Amino acid sequence: MRISLIILFLSFYQIVFSQYDTCPKTEKTQTTDTLYSIVVNDEYRWLEDIHAEKTVEWIEEQNSFSRKTLRKAALKFDSYNAIDKYSYVKYDNPIKDGEYYFTYAYYNNVSVPALFYQSSLKAEPKVLVDPNFISTADKISLKNYKVSKDSKLLAYQFSRNGSDWGEIKVIGIKIASNKKDHLFNVKFSGIAWKDDGFYYSKYPTADLDKTIGQEIYYHKIGTEQTEDELVFKRANNPEATFTCQTTEDERFLIIKEVDEKKSRINLFYIDFTDPTAYVKPLITRLKLNDNISILGNKGDTLIASTFKGVNNGMLIKIDTKNPRVWHSFVPEYASALLLETIVLQDKIINIYQSNRKQQILFFNYQGEVLHAIQMPFGFSVGGFNGQKTDKEILFSYEGYTQPKVVYVLDVETFEMKPLRSTVVNFDYTQFETKELEYESFDGTKVPLFMIYQKGIELTAENPTLLNAYGGFGSVVTPNFSPGIVHFLKEGGIFAFANIRGGADKGKEWVLQGKGENKQNSFNDFIAAAEFLIENKYSSPDKLAITGGSNGGLVVGVAMTQRPELFKVAVPVVAPFDMLRLEKFTIGHFHADEYGNTADSSGFFNLLSYSPLHNIDNDINYPATMIMTSENDDRVPPLHSYKFAAKLQNRVGQENQVILRVEEDAGHYGATSSFKKRLKEEADMYDFILFHLLNN
Repeated sequence: MRISLIILFLSFYQIVFSQYDTCPKTEKTQTTDTLYSIVVNDEYRWLEDIHAEKTVEWIEEQNSFSRKTLRKAALKFDSYNAIDKYSYVKYDNPIKDGEYYFTYAYYNNVSVPALFYQSSLKAEPKVLVDPNFISTADKISLKNYKVSKDSKLLAYQFSRNGSDWGEIKVIGIKIASNKKDHLFNVKFSGIAWKDDGFYYSKYPTADLDKTIGQEIYYHKIGTEQTEDELVFKRANNPEATFTCQTTEDERFLIIKEVDEKKSRINLFYIDFTDPTAYVKPLITRLKLNDNISILGNKGDTLIASTFKGVNNGMLIKIDTKNPRVWHSFVPEYASALLLETIVLQDKIINIYQSNRKQQILFFNYQGEVLHAIQMPFGFSVGGFNGQKTDKEILFSYEGYTQPKVVYVLDVETFEMKPLRSTVVNFDYTQFETKELEYESFDGTKVPLFMIYQKGIELTAENPTLLNAYGGFGSVVTPNFSPGIVHFLKEGGIFAFANIRGGADKGKEWVLQGKGENKQNSFNDFIAAAEFLIENKYSSPDKLAITGGSNGGLVVGVAMTQRPELFKVAVPVVAPFDMLRLEKFTIGHFHADEYGNTADSSGFFNLLSYSPLHNIDNDINYPATMIMTSENDDRVPPLHSYKFAAKLQNRVGQENQVILRVEEDAGHYGATSSFKKRLKEEADMYDFILFHLLNN
């Protein structure tokens, strides 16, 4: 009998106490910096030493206080059991790589997702890599994997306790056997197979405070890492980062160099059919925002997507013998953003988005449209996987309140049929999605959509959760969230604003919300709140805001600039001290997004919105839960520690401010078990609902 995998979804980023209990007091120290004749106070800098005994004791005191607070909320709303119920979704989501199909899945409530594999869609899935057996001392999370061209070996990358630092191991597939290969100091790396080895990126040392000097190596299976061949490095620019890939036929190695400081991209390649194969420049000094991605090849010709000279992206052909001459064969669509491209043997699949509506278009290599599939509003497609020569490929679509439905697509006839039914334990048809547009402070039209239960009356009394991201040119697409289902069933509205800084409207939308234009992102978010209030979808007493990472920064800025608009704020793994962001871990990589303090214009721009530096001693800010993870080495938790301490220790703060620090976790939160991840999300919704509904 076939075993069905249970896929458990928890979306970390999607998502009234007054000071009844006295929050922990935090010691202040006299620490100042003088930058461009401005004296900047930093009275909680001692919290930057995150491993000091004094800091650890302070964190435990904060967690103890937040646990006590959250228990009161859980008694009323019990989000844990509600979200747990909506999380159990039965369906198959196989990803084809080589000859096999792979699936990440939990097999119990206390494990982390393991990697399952099967030889065909009808075969029974078997565990191939179980992270629970990699270490008994650390919490292990699988990051990515890649199958060798002959489908005999699989290289997989994993991390410990939530860190971005990874390790790579190798396992045989047909006969599951662990190889001795074990690579360290890996970070922000892919795995690119070539013959009996693979290319990967590493750093000289896994130093929390220094992420510089990335290099590309080739590892031959069965050898020690010390024997790996150095392929590429930049001794004169140690802050540059690299990615590498091989084309499916393993003819080309493509190296992409990103230089954030100079806002430049360089591409290099090796053509292995060349008897004197070596690294050659392909495209150099391309502007960062003109981004280019090599998608594959058709013989001598490379297929790529780029934003050079266009706003929404186009496809080009590059002849490696004359790489400066590009041929555009799928031009830009003026009203639709190119999200993703899949290269097949005789056709191209493009996924486009326009105002949260996605469309799948099929092209031949002459750029002619062969077929189109229109997706429902508020849903996202993805997971297109298979080999270039496959006649059938798999893809899926999902929404915030509908889990994935996986389809088998015939790329010759374009016929699509469900792989198997998706089973949920709630009525996903009871929710409605509304497409809106509002005007920001400068007249710019910003897309917004809302989800709510059908039949509810849209009034100012609706508890509403507003979310956004707005950074790094990212497009946040809908994914199933049982937490949102729970919030909607409590009568809530979930709203998402496509603010500038993200790429929802193309390259210009990105440029208008980054660097010295970053305030546009925050203004767009604030304008979304004003729109919801003015149109009586919600009110300041019923409006909560949340966001993760850069979205958490958006929340931190909005709540400090316009606190009167919000009842609740939940920033997650957010940067708050923008003057010192560049000094820790990978903060120096973000000069292109935020600027830095190396010049006066960058300093004053950062100071103007840095949440930590714009807290007024006399203002009562919204009820706030600051969520972070103790091992986050992307946005170090020190940002959250200092922000919480400063918010809590002021005479004007009456609404409760709590800090929730997840143990053994990194930037993506509680990944060490399903139960921990569920508890993390449940705490967020308990806190929000208690403040919005307990009046």
